[in-house]
Amino acid sequence: MLFEDFILQHDDDDPSRLLLARDRYPDIDMDLAVTTLEVRSRLRTKVPEWYAVPSLVYPSRLSGEQCSSSETARYKASLLAKIRLEGESSNLKVADLTGGMGVDCWAFAQVASEVLYNEVQEKLVKAAALNFKKLGMKNVWIGNGLVESGKVREVLDGFEPDVIFLDPARRAEDGRKVFLIEECQPDVLGLLPELFRASRHLLLKLSPMADITMACRRLGERVKEVHVVAAGGECKELLFLLDREWSGPISLFVAESGAVMEVPFGEDAGGGVRPALPEAGALLFEPGKALLKAGAFNLPCVRFGLTKLGQHTHLYAGVSVPEELRPFGKVFEILEILPLNNRSMREIGKRFPKAEVTARNIPMTSELLRRKTGCSSGGDIHLWGVRIDGKQESGNYLIVSKRK
Repeated sequence: MLFEDFILQHDDDDPSRLLLARDRYPDIDMDLAVTTLEVRSRLRTKVPEWYAVPSLVYPSRLSGEQCSSSETARYKASLLAKIRLEGESSNLKVADLTGGMGVDCWAFAQVASEVLYNEVQEKLVKAAALNFKKLGMKNVWIGNGLVESGKVREVLDGFEPDVIFLDPARRAEDGRKVFLIEECQPDVLGLLPELFRASRHLLLKLSPMADITMACRRLGERVKEVHVVAAGGECKELLFLLDREWSGPISLFVAESGAVMEVPFGEDAGGGVRPALPEAGALLFEPGKALLKAGAFNLPCVRFGLTKLGQHTHLYAGVSVPEELRPFGKVFEILEILPLNNRSMREIGKRFPKAEVTARNIPMTSELLRRKTGCSSGGDIHLWGVRIDGKQESGNYLIVSKRK
């Protein structure tokens, strides 16, 4: 039986049962098949273009967990396409020196003339070489080198990139998670001079937990752009674009729901931001993870004219929410506003036994607020326990809203 046929026949089977039945399939590498099936289950929605090709192989569960989604890979590729358009040549050569499973390389190959895929794990290199052929990628070179001090040129092996992409592994040798740039592998900070000798542009993917301002400070004055990329309601990637010839200000962008918006770098100006109690009938805007990670806490007020509920509440209200802002959060219609006390919580819980419940900037958690109201998850009502810092109306309130 062909490997591809086996994968198609057992796509929805229990992998542990297949392992027990390995003797029935002597011609199948059952360990590889089971790992491939487990990774494919993730790729069904994460990278559907790869899932649609059942002959692809995946030897590592971890690489399947850590690989980019189609959405985030294509976003990175769009940044490279912009470099190509700004350059003197229509050709663009990209070196991905931490190739992993190869999803980013697959996206890069769609906008670049040539791509170097390099990965230190030999099993991933062999799988990528096979998978790239199955995916019809003819402009990718394959490398299997360790990126370390003094070895960048050796790893490139004559390939002269316009852009080097690095996604340093955020796990130490003992398996624990690390977050500082120099603790990741490879150590980008230590390699910066060597990388810049090899390429004008560097695109770095760092942990979404990283502090943006601190990372920019440590990476130095060559940081040109920072991109905060959210998908599926979560902050997925922090991307730092460095240019060897850049010494100007840093541009900060947020990307979510297919939209991109530039926001102020660092804490944005708060002039004119006066928290206030909204009225029933107004719209409530909850910013998404990209805006929050970027620290654009006052942008909905300064740029879009919304009113902030509280200095640290990070919810906003207005008669309308501009279309430009909507992709970067959720919009609700405010139905009712009550003082937050035991009586109002009991009353609302009886009226709306099913509702989503969120606490913001009040001395109780969302779970405790849910228990006090007695609401169970579900329905189209969203209850908010919030702190209002209005000039006349400071206090804790219960807002009843409905998703728009």
